[in-house]
Amino acid sequence: MYQWRKFEFFEEKYAGKCLVPDEVAGKIECCSSGRGKIVVGCEDGTVSLLDRGFKFSYGFQAHTSSVLFLQQLKQRNFLLTVGEDEQISPQLSSVCLKVFDLDKTQPEGPSTSIPDCIQILRIFTNQFPEAKITSFLVLEEAPPILLIAIGLDNGCIYCIQGDIARERIKRFMLQVENRQDKTQCAITGMGFRVDGKAFQLFAVTPGSVSLFNLQTQPASRQTLDQIGCNVNSVAMNDRLELIIGRPEAVYFYEVDGRGPCWAFEGEKKFLGWFRGYLLCVIADQRSGTNTFNIFDLKNRLIAHSIVGKEVSHMLCEWGSILLIMSDKSALCIGEKDMESKLDMLFKKNLYTVAINLVQSQQADAAATAEVLRKYGDHLYSKQDFDEAMAQYIHTIGHLEPSYVIQKFLDAQRIYNLTNYLEKLHEKGLASKDHTTLLLNCYTKLKDVDKLNIFIKSEDGVGEHKFDVETAIRVCRAANYHEHAMYVAKKSGRHEWYLKILLEDLGRYEEALQYISSLEPSQAGVTVKEYGKILIEHKPTETIKILMELCTEEGETSKRGTSNGSYAYMLPSPVDFLNIFIHHPRSLMVFLENYIKKVKDSPAQVEIHNTLLELYLSSDLNFFPLMSLSNIGENGTSKPESSLGLASNSRVESNGKLPPEHKDENTEKDHQERLQKGLVLLKSAWPSDQEQPLYDVDLAIILCEMNAFKEGLLYLYEKLKLYKEVITCYMRSHDHEGLIACCKKLGDSGKGGDPTLWADLLKYFGELGEECSKEVREVLTYIERDDILPPIMVLQTLSSNPCLTLSVIKDYIARKLEHESKLIEEDRRMIDKYQEETTTMRKEIQDLRTNARIFQLSKCTACTFTLDLPAVHFMCMHSFHQHCLGDNEKECPECAPEYRSVLEMKRSLEQNSKSQDQFFHQVKNSKDGFSVIAEYFGKGIISKNSEGQAGSLNTTSTSTDDF
Repeated sequence: MYQWRKFEFFEEKYAGKCLVPDEVAGKIECCSSGRGKIVVGCEDGTVSLLDRGFKFSYGFQAHTSSVLFLQQLKQRNFLLTVGEDEQISPQLSSVCLKVFDLDKTQPEGPSTSIPDCIQILRIFTNQFPEAKITSFLVLEEAPPILLIAIGLDNGCIYCIQGDIARERIKRFMLQVENRQDKTQCAITGMGFRVDGKAFQLFAVTPGSVSLFNLQTQPASRQTLDQIGCNVNSVAMNDRLELIIGRPEAVYFYEVDGRGPCWAFEGEKKFLGWFRGYLLCVIADQRSGTNTFNIFDLKNRLIAHSIVGKEVSHMLCEWGSILLIMSDKSALCIGEKDMESKLDMLFKKNLYTVAINLVQSQQADAAATAEVLRKYGDHLYSKQDFDEAMAQYIHTIGHLEPSYVIQKFLDAQRIYNLTNYLEKLHEKGLASKDHTTLLLNCYTKLKDVDKLNIFIKSEDGVGEHKFDVETAIRVCRAANYHEHAMYVAKKSGRHEWYLKILLEDLGRYEEALQYISSLEPSQAGVTVKEYGKILIEHKPTETIKILMELCTEEGETSKRGTSNGSYAYMLPSPVDFLNIFIHHPRSLMVFLENYIKKVKDSPAQVEIHNTLLELYLSSDLNFFPLMSLSNIGENGTSKPESSLGLASNSRVESNGKLPPEHKDENTEKDHQERLQKGLVLLKSAWPSDQEQPLYDVDLAIILCEMNAFKEGLLYLYEKLKLYKEVITCYMRSHDHEGLIACCKKLGDSGKGGDPTLWADLLKYFGELGEECSKEVREVLTYIERDDILPPIMVLQTLSSNPCLTLSVIKDYIARKLEHESKLIEEDRRMIDKYQEETTTMRKEIQDLRTNARIFQLSKCTACTFTLDLPAVHFMCMHSFHQHCLGDNEKECPECAPEYRSVLEMKRSLEQNSKSQDQFFHQVKNSKDGFSVIAEYFGKGIISKNSEGQAGSLNTTSTSTDDF
């Protein structure tokens, strides 16, 4: 004890001038505290209640003689007292137990009132003989149940349990010791221990320590020790341990026996427990003074010590320790706040004591960290860097890491800094900058073992305790490529793994194998990002991986289907066009392999467009502009095709490179690609589809730019642009092919366009060269199909000065002879029609001027003899009236023919109003003038809207008799 340091963690309140009020006149026999008050019992039987600061509240006469013991209950505002009253009879003891309800008062005189005494119990009865009471203890069970233990000088303990106020109680007795010497068997102290539903009672005598188990019936007794203590030297701590004070030491007892002991010498007059502190009043017999010590057993220090007068009572209330002296003076001792205690320790540089103090008093973590920081600063100032760092490590989570890092950035303290950063990462509180700094420390120290441990460490859920990207970047910068690759692979950062393999190490085959091991979606992303490097160094292997990605074959598709839920959509080859930007020949190989495997790709139009540009280009030292235009900023393809090919500076106006840049192999390769292009143009335009599987406009432009005649001819012919077809032959002056093309495309019987011969004749007429043979052949077809009149033929051919009249002499002769025959035939028809017209007019005139004689004797309908009433028509048909029925205005025999004529006339009148039909017939006819003449001849076109010619009226004449 004498080695323990003393501190003043407590201070006296009220300037040490507290006194028991004068209203408390008698000698104080007992005290109790609770519910914010101090209760004092005197030898004259009065009980006084004191407020904070020892201010007198009120008092009353509890017993007639003296108050021996009292206790203020905590759960209810009840006061239990044990005292002596007047003895009513010799058989009844004068000692009784009273229960006062401090919330209820009853008047006693005009100006005073006393609490209501709700119960009075006689402690001693015939079964429980009277003895001197040496200790008194009350346990509040579930209200209103109380358990009262009364210790006697004969070694017995009287127990009263139940609702005392209603006298629903039971009594039982516990026997501790039964010795002849009552001074060794008197109960000097007791303590209840409640652990769940277990009720236990410690009992102390001068010669023993016992423990009773009140759960058993009868209660079982266990002797814990053969030594005891005197009165007032017994207490219970907050861990429900029994404390007894003997001259040589202070002993602690648990349910299984004696625990630790503390060698505090001196007679223990009072023992107590306050907020984890041991309170001890030690009497000095020589000087007659009492020393009051407050022990901090955890930190092994004396928190307060004072030498004063003789202490008669000690209790705790109002958050303070109260000492009542024998002369009725008092001391009120309170604990200082934590900040004051720490400041006191800091001034003495007692940082270890400060740390233990805040930890023992369960201060918050921030306060503890602040003490540790100050301790670390103190050690740092003394250049004890290892111990300083040990303290700083304990502050992690509360102290800003930059505060510590700044102190240890010196190269000589890099080991300490590394240790701190490691702990920071272990607790998951490191930032990206901390990770960078720690890895730099490892690399500067060249501590590969620690670097391996750090890189391969994981937390409980399999994740790294550091920022992955930062670790990769720092290890890569320090040339620790294997470590960077490990972190990248472990964390699934495939882009970093491949970047290191390709850009730093150049291990292309390993990169390809890694890509093959990825899931299809991840593999596609990585190929888009690093495909340019892979195509440059490993084109064949890269194309193989692309085929596995874009088609349902290979290991990639097997991985995709192995999990049972194949929700992966195959990417399009168009998505990967950007990686071939400097390798168009590899692009051509890739797309050729793809279209062989996949016949119905959604992107087949874009693929065919790209292949056509590759096939038809004069060389492959460029990347298809169409493909570039289909690649967006993020590397994805656009669905629209581009026609911006004219900007290719490598191609001349005719699509050919200068001859000096060509050699035999290049020309052979070019021709092979042209043939592939022609095959693609034909195969990608099935005969059963109106549109091809490529962009026709783009294909025409490509063929024009690269002077690919065969492709142009095929496309124009498929689009039925026959005039453009013969234009191609005209540009190349291929007269033989031109005539053969017109024979194929100008046959109207096979759906051709006969006007091509007219264009061909115009071409020869403007040629300015000798082409008599070709002109004669053209004239043959023009004459056969009667495409042009002779006058237009003469006008067309007259522009060629190299042609003579002999070329068309036979053609003109035949045309004149044919025209003469037509004229003669027309004249014969005119004469015939004139004769018929004259005959009709005479007949009409005869009908109008002369009478008709009807001589038929039989009915035309029934062939019976005609009798009256009869009907005669101007067409010379006669009928019975009953044979005609209701229709007497038309001849049944002539009416159908007449109606057909009327219908034809009505149709012609309607056709005269349809201008579109008229112009359509004029446009599609070989001789438009004949169509106009026909309309005039039928009377459809005339000056008047209604014809002026008379019509034949078949009106009937009805006669009753002749």
